[in-house]
Amino acid sequence: MDSKNLTRNEAAERAGLISDLTYRLELDVSRAADQDATTFGSRTTLTFKAAVPGATTFLDFLHGGVDSVLLNGEELDVAEVVGEHRILLPGLAAENTVVVTGRGLYSTSGEGLHRYVDPADGQTYLYTQYEPADARRVFANFEQPDLKAPFDVKITAPATWHVASNGASIRIDDQGDGTATWHFARTRRMSTYITALLAGPYHHVTDEWTGTLDDGTTLTIPLGATCRASLAVDFDPEQIFDVTKRGLDLFHRLFAYPYPWGKYDQAFVPEYNLGAMENPGLVTFTEAYVFTSRATAAHYEGRANTIMHEMAHMWFGDLVTMEWWDDLWLKESFADFMGTYAVDRATDLGQPWVTFANRRKAWAYVQDQLPTTHPIVADIPDVDAAKQNFDGITYAKGAAVLKQLAAYVGEDAFFAASRAYFAAHAYGNTTLDDFLAVLGEASGRDMASWSDAWLKTAGVPVIGVDVATDDDGVVTSASIVQEAADPVTGEPVLRPHVLRVGTFDVVAGRLERTGGFAVELTGDRAELPELVGKPRPAVVLPNDEDLTYAKVRFDSGSLETLLARLDELGEPLAQATVWAALWNLVRDAALPATRFADAVARMAPGVREVGVVQLLLEQAQAALERFAPPGQRDAAFARLADTVLGLTHASHPGSDHQLAFARALARLGRSSAVSHDVDATLDGLLAGRVSVEGLEVDEQLRWALVQARAARGRADQAEIDAALGAAPSAVATVAHALASAARPEPEVKAAAFRAVMTGRGEDAAVLSNDVLSATAAGFRLGSHELIDGYYAEYWDCLEDIWARLSIGLATRTVEGLFPGAQDVAADGVDAHPVLVKARDWLARHGDAPAALRRIMLEQTDTLERTLSAQAAAL
Repeated sequence: MDSKNLTRNEAAERAGLISDLTYRLELDVSRAADQDATTFGSRTTLTFKAAVPGATTFLDFLHGGVDSVLLNGEELDVAEVVGEHRILLPGLAAENTVVVTGRGLYSTSGEGLHRYVDPADGQTYLYTQYEPADARRVFANFEQPDLKAPFDVKITAPATWHVASNGASIRIDDQGDGTATWHFARTRRMSTYITALLAGPYHHVTDEWTGTLDDGTTLTIPLGATCRASLAVDFDPEQIFDVTKRGLDLFHRLFAYPYPWGKYDQAFVPEYNLGAMENPGLVTFTEAYVFTSRATAAHYEGRANTIMHEMAHMWFGDLVTMEWWDDLWLKESFADFMGTYAVDRATDLGQPWVTFANRRKAWAYVQDQLPTTHPIVADIPDVDAAKQNFDGITYAKGAAVLKQLAAYVGEDAFFAASRAYFAAHAYGNTTLDDFLAVLGEASGRDMASWSDAWLKTAGVPVIGVDVATDDDGVVTSASIVQEAADPVTGEPVLRPHVLRVGTFDVVAGRLERTGGFAVELTGDRAELPELVGKPRPAVVLPNDEDLTYAKVRFDSGSLETLLARLDELGEPLAQATVWAALWNLVRDAALPATRFADAVARMAPGVREVGVVQLLLEQAQAALERFAPPGQRDAAFARLADTVLGLTHASHPGSDHQLAFARALARLGRSSAVSHDVDATLDGLLAGRVSVEGLEVDEQLRWALVQARAARGRADQAEIDAALGAAPSAVATVAHALASAARPEPEVKAAAFRAVMTGRGEDAAVLSNDVLSATAAGFRLGSHELIDGYYAEYWDCLEDIWARLSIGLATRTVEGLFPGAQDVAADGVDAHPVLVKARDWLARHGDAPAALRRIMLEQTDTLERTLSAQAAAL
């Protein structure tokens, strides 16, 4: 009864027992604004059939107290049936009614029912976040995706609040005491993890979408957009609605299945752990998408991508849901692919496939090279493992593989299969085999072998080109080659690829495309007769158009040309594909970090897409901080910062590129390696003594400048506190926490370390999820002399942290304080004391929780990669 970690076997046993499930949920959050009230009222009524009368099962409930449990009219002894996380239900009848009355706990971790007090006006806001298994923090339920049910919901809250759930509000009863009760329409069958609640003095705007369906009927969907009241001045619901309507137009054409969830609300909420969540009828988003500072075109494109991603889930994930978390990819990979596809096809916002190639796939390549990599179809034995499987493989690698799949079978077959899938499995649960069946029928391809190669293996393929020439530089033979091994099994893996190879030459002093052709690579090598008999191109680009998932390796001539002239390449997708390949070379210690950073500084002005510019500047800084040897780092860092300073001044006034350079300059300015000119500019911008034409020091840039001053020891606590007091906000609260912990003073670092370890500030107040992470980030901005002494306690407390905190807060703490910023020493990588300590911890804690070990394995591997790259550059 005290087990919190539901296993796959337990869920399967329960699914075999329970059927015809319904929920009636009654919540009372009327005292939420009283911060002394730590719990809320929760009453759940469930009806269901049991396949085996007399059997025993259990409900999931992570509660703040249970008052009563009624099973078929009989009150059970709470002391006997209620545990910390479960409620036993013994002696089931063929048909059952269970009523659980108790209390849930308000959260500050972003898990369950999160409560937030707006620093701008003191108002209290509530929202829920459940995936994969936190609905049990709010109401008693069967917490697994394959026990779907309709939900009747009733919520009591302050009468002046905006209250929403998955279904439409059908009646509001004013209680006459300052509270009211909202009644919501019964939902269609859905899983517990996508039920949702929103309550508070939210700003709410409405609209509607109307479309004509294939059968000629008209469908109207009420639309809503919601944010905190203090953000209303910055909210842009018109653009949000425009993207939403374009998405609904597109998905109805592609999927030929009417949107099944009634209304379509989208709420932007504070301290959100994710980008967004696909709760049907009430999608929740991070309020970072409410732009309180100036947003670049990349930010608008990114928000649109997330809107489309969550909309795709209304079909992939909500209408048809995976049976268990092994097949999480069935919804997340599809939504990730469809988000980019929809922005590309339905909007004019940016170059989404460029962003996908550069930013999204970079996440996948990193994740897929960790020792914890796994196949896209993963083995998920329990919900703790599921919690950590929302990773770069499940999302970005899966999406990249689906892009390759669409190229492999053709888009028409891909969407025909999707339509058949929805028609066959609406409101049900599926596995991989169900989707492969419709895909094979639609395409005529052997999907079993494709699935075995792409979905059931791990690791990143590596693709390169072998070219031989005669003395005159004419190509005599050419082939594309593939190398890959499954890092889990060690067996060679040769995946089928449908891709393109591009050729480029220097024409009239510029690097220009001279050709391109399709290739189907099914083994380790495929001939390229198109190149034979012609002069060798200056650049041969495997995976032109970024159709497949693979790391690209360049021949030496192509690499040198690209490092000198990549900014001349006028095709954004080809350019982004090359930059992504160069970043992989840095991480693999095949390209020195300093050379990469210098190339970024020299060629960033020639990159048209501002989102790529932003990422390249982040990568250049990370390359120097992590992968450059300490003896080379400061000089290279100063060169990068000086160049970015010059680009800030030289960029077109008011342009997105100017803003990207200015924000990057502020981040670089946290380092003591920057020049006096950079120091003076940053301090002058903050104080108003320096101005750059077209550049506004908005909230985001202002706090980045404060943090730079704090990290360099130029801002005391009074200055940081004054910046918060001048304009309190959610952004300012988190930025203030980072700046406060960044000051290079022993007592500051001691307080920051203690705050993260205990989860409480100096006033003993619990740190919210975002503030905890910001405090950890500020602590890490310090010299080895300042912070290394604290880590002895870190190693000894890891298991205690994991046992004491929710998995979300524990993950933020363990990752946030891991001592990953290290410098290689003369005695080599393996002798580094932190790496030795990390490996020793793993060796001595083989029985630690699997989710904790996964984090430590990943952090240790990242540290080893960091030190190896530094050593290779010496």
